[in-house]
Parts: sequence; structure tokens; C-alpha cells
Amino acid sequence: MNTTSPEATPDTPAAPGRIVLLTTSHRVAPGLLSWPAWQALHAADRVLCADGAHPQLPYLREAGIRVDEASPTAEDLVAACAGGHTVVVVATGEGEPVLTDGLARLAGSGRVSMPELELLPASYDLPGARLLDLVQVMDRIRAECPWSSQQTHKGLAKYGIEEAYELVEAIEEGDREELREELGDVLLQVVFHARIAEEDPDAPFSIDDVAGGIVTKLIHRHPHVFGDETATTPEEVKAHWLRTKAIEKQRESITDGVPLGQPGLALASKLASRVRTAGLEVALPTGEGLGYELLTLAVRAEAAGVDPEAALRSAARAYRDAIRETEG
Repeated sequence: MNTTSPEATPDTPAAPGRIVLLTTSHRVAPGLLSWPAWQALHAADRVLCADGAHPQLPYLREAGIRVDEASPTAEDLVAACAGGHTVVVVATGEGEPVLTDGLARLAGSGRVSMPELELLPASYDLPGARLLDLVQVMDRIRAECPWSSQQTHKGLAKYGIEEAYELVEAIEEGDREELREELGDVLLQVVFHARIAEEDPDAPFSIDDVAGGIVTKLIHRHPHVFGDETATTPEEVKAHWLRTKAIEKQRESITDGVPLGQPGLALASKLASRVRTAGLEVALPTGEGLGYELLTLAVRAEAAGVDPEAALRSAARAYRDAIRETEG
């Protein structure tokens, strides 16, 4: 079977050919291309790439594919496809906007017989791939930004608290766009602290260590998902979690691990939750002052399944609205 393109005759115009714009993701290891991409590369009459340092080139050449370093114009590329030839352009990291704009102008002119143009993604980002970008950006900022390069864990602590509160506010307000942004701000704090921790001379750790630790914890505390345990209700899941956590921590008191620096109502509610979960009978301390009254209210709220901190914030927002209404 003759697979070559037919020669043009005075009565038969030359076949316009085909252009394949091959795009790859820098977030996927070079050389891991889709099967259609490898097929297109092997079948092409020419493979071009404007970037001689493109990370894919060593792998393409190792596979026996000749890649010419060239930056053709749209006219050059159309001419190279004449006679039914296929040219694959390996796109650079910035894409090929000048080339594609030029091809669009040629096609719009109506004066040129245009080749078939195909955009072929050779590799796709996996879910979570943009986290790699965040790590790279944070690494550069830490190295080059005068402010960021001087920050410490202690210096950033206040921002972590602020961002957490702003996230809670976005959730309570029901603002989806604000929620997305505040989640990003909280994520930034995690990546920032992990980047600082890499520089610790005594006990360094990285963002991979942070992620690896929480992955191990989640798997271990979900034996009903990753193991042989069974849980069909949220209550059973929580029981699994608390039982596994108790074995891990080996704490002497149910109050161990409760941060005393959190807001007072939240602290009281957390202590009451620990007491109730442990099945203890602990009488509330008595004393004079508003603090003891608030403690009683917080414990009562927790027993009723109400977050006293959230309830107070809701009431405070209503108070704020009343103030604004009064102000006119």
C-alpha cells in the first residue's frame, strides 16, 4: 500500500497537510506522554520545537524522534505542510501564541489553503497538580523577597490565626468566592511554615513531610476505609477515630492536647466535649463572676449540640447589623 502523499498535478491541488500543536504539562514528569501523542510524533514528517532546552526533548530523541530546533512563522509552517505533510510543533511552556495568532490570520484571509490544525494535549495535570506550583512559587519568594526571607514561625503565627478566622467568617457568610480565596490564604500559611522549616539546622522538614504525615494519620485513623474495620454511621467513625487517637497519643488526661489559648467559649465547649465523650461525671466549678455563668452556658450549649462560639458570632453579627441600621 502506498502511504506517500499524491503528487500535485495541474488539475489536482497539493494537499494542505496537517499541523499538530503538542502541549505538555510541566507538572508531569517529562517523557510521560499519551499514546496518541507518541503516535503523532512517530508518524510526523517533521517535529519542531522553538525551545532547545525543552524538558521533553531528551526523551523524544531517546525514542528515536528527530526534533529540529526552529521557530517557524505561520507562513513557513503552512508551506512545510504542503503536499500532505504532517508537522508536529512541540509547544513551549508559554504556548505558541505568536504562531497560533498567525495561523488564525492566514485562515481568516481566505487566500491560503490551510492545513488541518489539531491541538493535542500530550499530558494532563493530575488533581492537586497546582500545589506543585505553589511550592515552587513559595520557594522563590522565600529566597528573593526581602520580607518573606526574614519571617519565622513565631512571626507568622498571628497571620495563621487571622486567616483561620477569616475562613470561618467566609463559611458562615456563605460566600463561595470568599471561601475559595480564604482557603488559599490558609494553605499559604501551611506552605510558608513548611518552607521555613526546611532551613532548621537541627530538625528540618519539608512540605512533603507534612503531607506524608497527615496521609499516614488519615489512613491509620480510617480503618473502616483502608482496613478491615466496619463503620456505617458517623458515630461509629468518630469512635474509631477517638480510639485510634487515644492509642497514638497515650495521654494521661482527657484534657491533654486541648489548646488553652483558644477563645474562651470554644475552650469550655471542647473541655465539655472531652468529658462527655469519656463518660465522666464532673461537676462544674462554682464561683462568683460572669466567667462561671459563661462556662455554664458553654457546657449547656455543647450538650445540646450547639457550638457556643459560632452561636455568639451569629448573635454578634445581628448586633452589628442593628448598629448599622441605627446609624442610618
